[in-house]
Amino acid sequence: MTVSIRIPTPLRPYTDGEPSVAVEATTVGGALNFLTTAHPDLSKHLRNEHGKLRSFVNVYLGDEDIRFLNAEDTPLTDGAELTIVPSIAGGVA
Repeated sequence: MTVSIRIPTPLRPYTDGEPSVAVEATTVGGALNFLTTAHPDLSKHLRNEHGKLRSFVNVYLGDEDIRFLNAEDTPLTDGAELTIVPSIAGGVA
């Protein structure tokens, strides 16, 4: 199945500037693995040293946060769209 992963602007340098990457996968975890295999420098920004998705990285399937579905085991359908949204800290000084 072909799935599209939308890449946020801060992470695009690790995908050769591409705003979206098409991957072949049947689960969210498979899609992320395909993405980080194709773009290995991106891996450290998405996964921790144990291979788990970093706590500040949010992944959405359509409008649904995968943490409220089956996380990385969430099944995908052909044409599904994933969006990576890293949390950004900050505030008013």
